[in-house]
Amino acid sequence: MITLIERANSFTDRIAIKSDSQNYTYNQLLEQSTSVAAHLLQDQKDLNQARIAFLVPASFSYAAVQWGVWKAGGIAVPLCEKHPLPSIQYVLEDTKATTVIYTEAFEELLSPLFNNTTIQFLNYADIAPKKSELPKISLDRSALILYTSGTTGLPKGVVTTHANIEAQITALTTSWEWNKDDHVLNVLPLHHVHGIINMLSCALWSGACCQFLPKFNPKAIFDIFLKDEVNVFMAVPTIYFKLITYYNELPPSEKTAISQHLSRFRLMVSGSAALPVSVLEEWKEISGHILLERYGMTEMGMAISNPYNGIRRPGHIGQPLHGVSIRLADENDQAVNEGEPGEIQIKGPNVFKEYWEKPDATAESFTKDGWFKSGDIAIYDQDSYQILGRNSVDIIKSGGYKISALEIEEVLRTHPQIKDCGVVGIPDLEWGEIIGASIILKHGELSTDELTKWIQEKLPAYKTPRTYIFQEDLPRNVMGKVTKNEIKKMFTS
Repeated sequence: MITLIERANSFTDRIAIKSDSQNYTYNQLLEQSTSVAAHLLQDQKDLNQARIAFLVPASFSYAAVQWGVWKAGGIAVPLCEKHPLPSIQYVLEDTKATTVIYTEAFEELLSPLFNNTTIQFLNYADIAPKKSELPKISLDRSALILYTSGTTGLPKGVVTTHANIEAQITALTTSWEWNKDDHVLNVLPLHHVHGIINMLSCALWSGACCQFLPKFNPKAIFDIFLKDEVNVFMAVPTIYFKLITYYNELPPSEKTAISQHLSRFRLMVSGSAALPVSVLEEWKEISGHILLERYGMTEMGMAISNPYNGIRRPGHIGQPLHGVSIRLADENDQAVNEGEPGEIQIKGPNVFKEYWEKPDATAESFTKDGWFKSGDIAIYDQDSYQILGRNSVDIIKSGGYKISALEIEEVLRTHPQIKDCGVVGIPDLEWGEIIGASIILKHGELSTDELTKWIQEKLPAYKTPRTYIFQEDLPRNVMGKVTKNEIKKMFTS
């Protein structure tokens, strides 16, 4: 049985979710998710791991759909609200999704697909109360497919089982001491583990409350904090940077009030990208909290964390979470000596099952003895891991997203005036990195405004280059390979 859902029966009258200015109990979540499952099953006894995609805003409806898919025996495929249609279509085609559940806000975006595909499109508003006999779901079944960019360019579907998800949840609820009186504000998109697992699922596992603010707004966030309901907050460094900027513009009396309320929080976490020490220190001045930094990936949930109780060192990610094994290894997958840099490799029940229908990519991501290769380089220093960087220059970490430079390059090369290009991450205090593109034109001129408008129709906004340089040719080594570090220097010099 799916333990996460079963546990909700112990909290039926408690508030599970606050969204759209309404409170929803665990009992309402159980009932609505059963209605979703019944509509998906129709006359079937079990969806048997059919892929059910959904484009639903961060809300009670999202949780009900996700649980409904699982209750019916399907694999949940959450779609990104900010993706353009080609990106959504790619996920639907790659997963061979049988059904898409959507809300009215996304009807216009999805409408071109309604009559051009065999996929069934189901408007969430049409799901009326309904009951059905539900299948028994074993924990070894696949539960979730989330898409992550990799060095192959195109996003890969990361498949996790119900057992993987349970291990990811319990690693955090144990290590971070979640309890039923917690109340977390979730301002992150729900197509990443940060929002889905770290906040929504950990809260629901614990009988706690998850409150949604679908659109980021610093004033709205501080207004919620001033009500003294929220006691847990998690965000990416970019969000903390924006909150600090807003806070610094407030009059002294408002600053004092906010700081007093923040000091009462139980836990504040930063993740998905490296936290600049300056941001950590300024937030500490504002809130009295040293942000808890942790480390994870779509493929494993969270794996390493600074202690809930104990010393948190700036620039460090801490120790392995409950139930997770970590080692640092060299390029031959041999463990390095303490104090030497190596690739973070992970073992544990939290590690994903496979990349969807990509057996070669799955095999390549594991060592012969079963360790998952993260691609991140770290050093073990004074009883704590410290990230040194990525062993691939083709992954850009910006605003909590991991973005494939190769994917952006492939799109740019389809422009009729572009001969070649090189995309890199440029260090940035607010975003961690911003995307820069070096462009080689075939002929004539091309304005950055024209190029930006063109690419925004092809890719999500967070994958759009923020700055460009135009060159005669790309820097290359003697083997003819583009030297990305040389491109980076051109942007930063």
